[in-house]
Amino acid sequence: MTEATVNTQNPEIKRNYIVQLLEQLTQDYRNTKQERKEISAIYSTSDDEFTLLEELELLTVDIRGYASQIQIRGWIYNKQQAIENLQNMRVFDIPAIAQFYFANPQAYTQLKSYLRMLDYLRLLIIEYLQIIQNSQPEFA
Repeated sequence: MTEATVNTQNPEIKRNYIVQLLEQLTQDYRNTKQERKEISAIYSTSDDEFTLLEELELLTVDIRGYASQIQIRGWIYNKQQAIENLQNMRVFDIPAIAQFYFANPQAYTQLKSYLRMLDYLRLLIIEYLQIIQNSQPEFA
């Protein structure tokens, strides 16, 4: 095992990266305000249970909520349940988001970038929780 491999499995390095990514996503979300305003006008009526922006808000609150807990405490209650929730929270499996994302590749680039980074944060949190869980199984 190389030193680089060992370092990438270091929970503290992953935690720091989660914190950095959370801060970047917070700024990125602010930068999508104009695009969200345009999308609100276009996608406000839908037969789906939630509109595109409501789905985005739900994902944002859930994923960034887990990241905030890691930022503040360094851990999350019931890691296994959090891992399962995050694994089931696939951004591009949500029909409204997938349709929006793939319908017009050149439109709304800031929001689409935000979605990709949000999904990346989700995956990074899963990885972090699995490392923590495997290193401290008695607290799982």
